[in-house]
Amino acid sequence: MVRNTAREIAIHLSYELSFTDKTVDVLLDQRLTAEAFAEWAEEDPLYREAPDTIQTTYIRRLVKGVDEHGAELDGYIEKYAKGWRFARIPLVASAIMRVAMYEILYMPDIPNGAAINEAVEIAKKYETLETVKFINGILGSFVRQEIAE
Repeated sequence: MVRNTAREIAIHLSYELSFTDKTVDVLLDQRLTAEAFAEWAEEDPLYREAPDTIQTTYIRRLVKGVDEHGAELDGYIEKYAKGWRFARIPLVASAIMRVAMYEILYMPDIPNGAAINEAVEIAKKYETLETVKFINGILGSFVRQEIAE
């Protein structure tokens, strides 16, 4: 499994956190098993290969970070979503942006450009072209305004 696959799985799990009553630890413990991946592989090829220890650590770090910093990340999304109320933003788009922003803010080993590029590429699989542009615009503005390089 490559990092962009692990990132996409982290987005799926972050999305699921939006509407579950499970804690982040319970969700991760249930979803990051070989059995869960085998079950999901029938529906989504993304789950054909279970993550190894390094990938599991990366996914856990991302999903837990998004959960812990959710209010902060949502505040940034709302700040740069000119003309959009946060409630109007699709949950998948929010999950994609939260993961990218978390990487940018808290994972200095990941270049900002890579975090944005990956977010846009993943968004193309799940969102309309308009929403993909919206995500790219928000992430670009966020980096230009909030991140000193």
